[in-house]
Amino acid sequence: IPSVGYSTPDNYEGMSLVWQDEFDGDNLNQANWKHEVGGSGWGNNELEYYQAENTVVRDGLLIITAKKESVGGKEYTSSRIITQGKQEFQYGRVDIRALVPKGQGIWPALWMLGNNITTVDWPKCGEIDIMEMIGGPGKDNTVHGTVHWDNAGTHASDGGKLSLTDGKILADEFHVFSIVWTPISITWFIDDVQYQVMDTSPPERSEFQNKFYFIFNVAVGGNWPGSPDASTTFPQQMAVDYIRVFQHN
Repeated sequence: IPSVGYSTPDNYEGMSLVWQDEFDGDNLNQANWKHEVGGSGWGNNELEYYQAENTVVRDGLLIITAKKESVGGKEYTSSRIITQGKQEFQYGRVDIRALVPKGQGIWPALWMLGNNITTVDWPKCGEIDIMEMIGGPGKDNTVHGTVHWDNAGTHASDGGKLSLTDGKILADEFHVFSIVWTPISITWFIDDVQYQVMDTSPPERSEFQNKFYFIFNVAVGGNWPGSPDASTTFPQQMAVDYIRVFQHN
């Protein structure tokens, strides 16, 4: 795992650091995270079985590993961790420094869901995708930032993307994936470069005025990335150096 890459400060003028996980120590902090386990496909026809064993914390990093191994009737394993019921936030700046994996069928995500999902279901709870990457040749260089919501009973979404140039891919080094979320907008950044902004003020986008929790996972296969092929190598790892949440004073 290369250590090089972009970093962001641990303070911003006019804002306070309200929560962080620097992934120090030897174990996932149970005060912050819990595992979602299983092989349901999660609505996307994914091919992995999520299990706790694919998560480790070492050398100041959270590492989620996707492996080609059969568990629970699935051909691949990985991990999916969430802060639901533990760390939930409304508005602020979120910085996540991460090294993403690569390859056809590999789908890492750093994202958020509304904490009322248990009562209103998706997409009425709202979804904020801070970083998604759909792996594969010609795609390993592109970060996607997206939101999903319910618009009069219909799933609606809006998003943007940014592609690295000069032959670089996201897996080459650490990047910082950020959002700045206010009562009127969500703005996406990679390494402090803005690439997408969405107006959240219309009444039909009221989902984004609620508290959200975080989800980190590496999916394998699914409707969007498609399945791995002969070019995909395993294991694949996503390493997260830190997550930090700042809110205005």
